[in-house]
Amino acid sequence: MRSRPELPRTVGTPVTAVVVGGGIAGVTAALLLAERGVHVTLLERAAQLGGRLSAWPSTLPDGTRHMVEHGFHGFFRQYYNWRNVLRRIDPTLSFLQPAGRYPIISQEWPEESFAGLPKTPPANLLALLARSPSMRLRELRGLDGTAALPLLNYDREETYRRFDDVSAKDFLDALGMPPRARAMLFDVFAHSFFNHQEDMSAAEMLMQFHFYFLRNPEGLDFDAPNQDYETAIWTPLARQFEALGGEIRTGTTAESVEPGWTVTLGDGSRLSADHVVLAADPGAARTIAAASPGLERHAPELAAQLAAVETTAPYAVSRLWTDRDCRPERAVFSSVSREATLDSVTLYHRIERAAGQWARRIGGSVIELHAYAAPTGLEAAELTKRMWTELGGLWPETVDMTILHVEERVGHDAPAFNVGSDAGRPGVVTDADGLYLAGDWVRMPFPSALMERAAGSAILAVNAIIERYGVGPNQVWSVAPRGLLARDR
Repeated sequence: MRSRPELPRTVGTPVTAVVVGGGIAGVTAALLLAERGVHVTLLERAAQLGGRLSAWPSTLPDGTRHMVEHGFHGFFRQYYNWRNVLRRIDPTLSFLQPAGRYPIISQEWPEESFAGLPKTPPANLLALLARSPSMRLRELRGLDGTAALPLLNYDREETYRRFDDVSAKDFLDALGMPPRARAMLFDVFAHSFFNHQEDMSAAEMLMQFHFYFLRNPEGLDFDAPNQDYETAIWTPLARQFEALGGEIRTGTTAESVEPGWTVTLGDGSRLSADHVVLAADPGAARTIAAASPGLERHAPELAAQLAAVETTAPYAVSRLWTDRDCRPERAVFSSVSREATLDSVTLYHRIERAAGQWARRIGGSVIELHAYAAPTGLEAAELTKRMWTELGGLWPETVDMTILHVEERVGHDAPAFNVGSDAGRPGVVTDADGLYLAGDWVRMPFPSALMERAAGSAILAVNAIIERYGVGPNQVWSVAPRGLLARDR
C-alpha cells in the first residue's frame, strides 16, 4: 500500500480511539493514530510497555542495577514496517548494530553458518546448496523435488489452500531430507517459530521460509539494539506519543469491549471511543472477547474467531550472570540443533552496552538461554537447569563457570498457528464495525512474522480507521508476496 500525499494528513473532526495492548502492535497503532490527529488512550496491563519486547529493572547481588529484556529478538532487515516506526525515534537506526554471524551449533555435527551468503534470491539458495556441509549432492539424491516445490512457489491463497491442513512435520518428512540437513537447517528454522512441528500448519511454515529466506532481498543478517529495549525503544516512543496528546495507562487491564464502543477496565471504570484496536496477545484477546456478550450479538463471526484463537507451547527465557567469559570465537547469537530444551544462546555482554560494562569490570559474561517451545509443566528453575546443562555439552568452557545471578521465567502468550487454523483466523478488519485487530497472531494479506507482523497489522488497522475520514494511508511495505516459481494468476 502506497501513501497518497494528495489526501489530508490528519482527521478534520474530533476522533477518539482506545488501543488495548502496549506491545509492538499496540504502540505502533497508538502512535500512528496520534500522528493523524486521533485522540488515543493506550492501555497496557503490565507495568511497562513492550509486550514480548519489554524490559524491566533487576538488581544483582553486587548491588548493580540491570535492565532485563523479555528475550532476545533479531531485528531482521526486511522488517520494513517495524523499522519505519523505529525511524521516528532514530532516523538512522543508530541504536541497532549488526549481530554478526549466527551459527547453528550441535553436539552431533560441526557448526553451520549463514555468514557470507548472497543477499538476494535465488543466489542465496544456490550458494547455500553449493557450500553447506549439510547439503552434499550425494545425500540429496533422495530428496523429493516435487514435494520441495512449494518452498519456491509460495502464494497466499494457493499455499494455504493446499497446506494449512498439513502439519509442518509431515511436510518436512515428505521432503526426504537427509538427517543432518533436516536437523541443522529446516528443523532449527521451523522450531524458531515458537510452534511444535507436529502442531504447526505447513502453510504457515512455508510462508515463514518465504519471508525470511527464499524471497528476502536483505539477506539473513539481522541487527540488535546496543541498549536495553526500554531505553532504546519504549521510552522514546512513549515520549513521542505523549507529545502528540496520547495517554498511556500501564498497569491497566481491559476486561471487556462492547459495541458502541466501550471498554470496561479492571477497576470497573469505562472508556468510550469511536474506534478500538484490540492489540493484546492472543490469550488476552480471547479472554476479553469471552467477557463481552454484546460483541457476540453484534459480530458473531468475530466472536467465534476470537474464541478459537490459541496460544502455543510455553517458552522459557533465562538470563545468567557468570564469573567468566565464553571463548572469544563464540557468536553473539547461536541457534541450537537437536537439544531437548535449549534452542538459542545469546551473549548480551557482547552487544548490549550496560551488560558489556558489567562483564568487563568483573571478567564475566551475561548469557541468555532460550527455549522456543519448552516442555510443558516444568518450572522456570528446572528449565534453566536443563538448558545450562545442555549448553555445557556445546560450550565446555561454561561447565566451570560460577553463576552469580539468574533471571528466569516461562511465558505462555505466543500465538499458535495450528494445522487448519488459517481459515478461521481473524484479520485486521472485522465484522464489528469500529473494532480492529493487530498483533503477530492476526491473519495477514502479505508475508510477515513476529515483530514485523505485529507492526504491519497495526499499520493496516490505522489505515482502515483514517481512511474513513478521507485521510491518506501510511505506506505499507513487504517482501515479494509470491515465490520465485509461483504461477501467474
